[in-house]
Amino acid sequence: MSRFSEVVERLAAVIESRRGADPNASWSARLLADRRLAAKKMAEEAVETALAAATEDPAAFVAESADLLYHFLALLAASGVTLDEVAAELERREGRSGVAEKASRRG
Repeated sequence: MSRFSEVVERLAAVIESRRGADPNASWSARLLADRRLAAKKMAEEAVETALAAATEDPAAFVAESADLLYHFLALLAASGVTLDEVAAELERREGRSGVAEKASRRG
């Protein structure tokens, strides 16, 4: 397992461990309790990540990428979707061109 996947798995577990915790004491608990807030925060972080990438400041891009990944994992958990489900969808798409995949979803 790569360092990245190990860290992501640990972070996902920490987020899940906050389920049912006091939302006033835990940001993760607050996101888990309010899927709309989790979605809003992930969208904000996606924009901030894209803007950091455009500035060509690697440190800012890394920091914003970490924020985005955290909020993505929180949104997955708040939505009841697992990393394994996302992995299964990625596996389903393996070997297909992006153009073909997009065309298959237009149906």
